[in-house]
Amino acid sequence: MKLISRILLGIFALSIVTSCSLLKNMSANGTQNGLSTGLALLQLYSAIKQAQNQNTAAATPVVNTNTLDLGNMGNLLNILQLFSGANSLQNATPAYTNQFSNGLISGSSNLVNNNNVGSILSGLMALNNVNSSAFSNAAQTAATQTKASDASSAVTVNTKDKNVTETMSLLSTLFGALGK
Repeated sequence: MKLISRILLGIFALSIVTSCSLLKNMSANGTQNGLSTGLALLQLYSAIKQAQNQNTAAATPVVNTNTLDLGNMGNLLNILQLFSGANSLQNATPAYTNQFSNGLISGSSNLVNNNNVGSILSGLMALNNVNSSAFSNAAQTAATQTKASDASSAVTVNTKDKNVTETMSLLSTLFGALGK
């Protein structure tokens, strides 16, 4: 029950941050948003690399988002955090963007660095042109399940949805900019 409450609280918080334009840059400190977004980026990158390593004997040099499990609640929440971080960058002041960048680098454990941060910010900004509802709907459906085992089986994302396809393509570009 605690897991479901936390998931619902997380989804509620993400939906407020992503949908409320008043909160975009009210905070003078973008570091926390950058930290959260960097951590989400790191976790998604790790999930993809782990799936690739399980599927092939040799590690594939290109990070292929086709290996990302969209039936995993954690992955969905991390994708939603990327949308939230991207949303916070719209109309951002230079000071906010600098703070966000510093948080992004720290939150990603230096997966994002001074050499690629500009490309990552551009990739995140591109997410603002995509509708995240397919991911939000799947996460909300799972969060309404009464048991954790039901929640994981309830997560379904239509991978043929145009917005999902576009998001995954943008994520591939984003991960490609990491140069790992």
